[in-house]
This record gives sequence, C-alpha cells and structure tokens, in this order.
Amino acid sequence: MNTPYRDDRRDSPPADASPFARPATDFAGSPTNVPDPTRTEALDRTADAAMDPRLTTIQPGGGVVMAIELGWGLLRRRYLRTFRRRYVQRMLTIRQGSRGSLPFDPVDPRDMKYYRNQDSYWWADADDPFLWRDALPFVRVGLTELMLLTATAVGLALLAGWLWWPLALPLIVVAVLIVWFFRDPAREVPDSLGTVVAPADGKLVQIDRVDDPELGKCIQFGIFLSIFNVHANRVSLPGRVVAVRYQPGKFLNALRPESARENENLDVVLESMETPGKRFRIRQITGQFARRIVCWVRPGDVLSRGEMYGMIKLGSRTELLIPDEATLEVEVQVGDRVKAGSTPLAKYRQRIEISHARWPISVTDEDPSAIDTSPSQNGPVAPLETPHGKP
Repeated sequence: MNTPYRDDRRDSPPADASPFARPATDFAGSPTNVPDPTRTEALDRTADAAMDPRLTTIQPGGGVVMAIELGWGLLRRRYLRTFRRRYVQRMLTIRQGSRGSLPFDPVDPRDMKYYRNQDSYWWADADDPFLWRDALPFVRVGLTELMLLTATAVGLALLAGWLWWPLALPLIVVAVLIVWFFRDPAREVPDSLGTVVAPADGKLVQIDRVDDPELGKCIQFGIFLSIFNVHANRVSLPGRVVAVRYQPGKFLNALRPESARENENLDVVLESMETPGKRFRIRQITGQFARRIVCWVRPGDVLSRGEMYGMIKLGSRTELLIPDEATLEVEVQVGDRVKAGSTPLAKYRQRIEISHARWPISVTDEDPSAIDTSPSQNGPVAPLETPHGKP
C-alpha cells in the first residue's frame, strides 16, 4: 500500500538541511549523503520563486469539506489545549521546523494536512501517532470527503428505505461509488530505466507532438478520468520538483479540448534524474464536476517513479509532457485504458557498453540478457561512464 499523505520531510534530515528537502538519490535511486553543493545551493535559492505564491494550501480551490475540516481542527486544538495539556506539551517538544506563514499554531500532524506543501512545522514518522492512516486502502487526503459523503448517502438511503425500500437503491449505489472513487489500490511500478508510467488512471484521449514554450519539442499525453477511476496522481519518471504553478479558471467538461487551456489547473515541473537536464511536466485539470485539485509537493522534493503526489477529487483530466527524443518509443495508443504508476506510456531506450577484462560487453536496457560477448578487434577498451558515474 502506498503512503500518499506521508511527508518525507519528517525523516529527520540534518539540522542544517532545508525542512522540505527529501533524501538525495543517485541515478539508480540509491540514497546518497553527498549531494552536489552547487546544485543544492541553486535549488535553495530558487525554491520559493518556483513555488506559486497562490499555493498557500495543498487544495488551492478550497471547498466546503475543506472549510468543515479546518473548522473542526480549530475546535480540536482548543479541546486539546484545555483538557490534554500533557499531550500538547509532548507534541510541542518533538515538533520540528518553524511556523513560517502558517495561519495558526499546530498541535499535532493532523493540523498540517492542508499545509504540508509549506515550509513550516513537521513531525518525524516515529513521532506521528496518526501515521497508521497511510495504511488504509483509501487516499488519505480524501478521507473526510469519503466519510461525510458516504454517511450522507447512507443516511438518505435509510430515510428513503423507510418510506419505500426501492427508493433506497440509487442512494446505496451512490454510496458504493463514493467508496470506489477514493480507493487506493496497490500498484506494481515498473523499475526499468527510462520507463514512463501513466500519471493517472483513465482513458488515453490524446497523444500529440507539441512545441511547448517551456520544455521545447515534447510528446503530450492526455488522460480522461471518469468517476469510476482512481483519482490519485503519480509521478511518471523519477525526478526533482523544480516548479509548482497554479492557474484558476473555468470548469468546462474535461472531454472538450479547450478545457486543458481554460479550466483551473496545476502544473508540477520536474527535472528527470535519469536524463539530467531534461524536464517534464504533469498537469492536473479540473472538470465540470471535479473542482478540487490536490497537490502536496513543493520545489526541492525528490519523487520516485510511480510515487503519489496529489489527486483530483471527483474526476477530470491529467496531461503529461515529456521530451520528444529519437530514443523515445511510445507504447500506447489513443483509446487505451491506463493505470497510474503501473501502465508504461513510453520508454527512453538506452544502450550501454560495459568493459570486460578482455573485451567489451554491449547490452540494451530492453533485453539485458542479449549480451554480445564477441572479442573486440582492438583489444580491451576503457570503461564507459554510466549516468551515475560508475562503469
């Protein structure tokens, strides 16, 4: 089970590290404690500038349920400070970070749900008494909607059933659909180098070559999410977040092409860790009925392939732009059904030559077993540097 709400900033970084920095990884995804000082300094300088100032919460569109939850949090904090002072004091002593622009003083990790994309307080995983919620088979940021909407549908079904039992059936179906919508099924994420996985569940409605003003020549994938799909968004390639931008807009039907330009949307731009210097972008787009975009990452975060980073509540559209290169092979077609984090959309093919004691060995990332062990006519060759610096 994935842990979408889990904040990697809580894994006790060094005291002098940025509170939103995630553990650094090398090209193969292995942890490393020796980050590039120049690159780290540049990221620290540009992090705030690359974070849209309108993103003061993880759900910029707000909403009734969000208002209810924030109001409940206010009452909860008052109760805890009045009747559970020892608990409040203990959580205060293990709290890390600083308040920053947070509009209130949090008591425990629950208070940071809507503010986890801000440079503010955080708790280490070992100190979080509510971490068990990550193991539930539902997307954690949707638990409140799940409980409120399901309870409302079931309550109305009971009332309708008391009047005449057939009236309860449509409401029961609605309750089941709500539970189905917020589910978080386990996903098997491909781990082969260069694999581009789908950022969302749904139907592939677009595959186009585009010339993007920011990223240059790209392949654009468009995925339509119906109410029957899982609505969590996942990262297509391992990378470091370099920008998060929010654009208010309309709420047109997500099947209309102009919805991608005119509807409310949120962009996450990442720099690939498999092809340094190359950037890709995932765009969450609202729809006619789905009007709540959720995204909890910020510049500097390092995400792995298939990692959950947000969701669109109650359907809509997700777009992915990746660099169009000669080594890129698209593996899907319009009309295909895809699953976030597990369905390969495309693959960057790479060929690596590895030095042997007497002759070079040539392998491809597609079929490592197909090894050419023919002796070189020129004898032994020098090792070829791979992207992570080792032969």
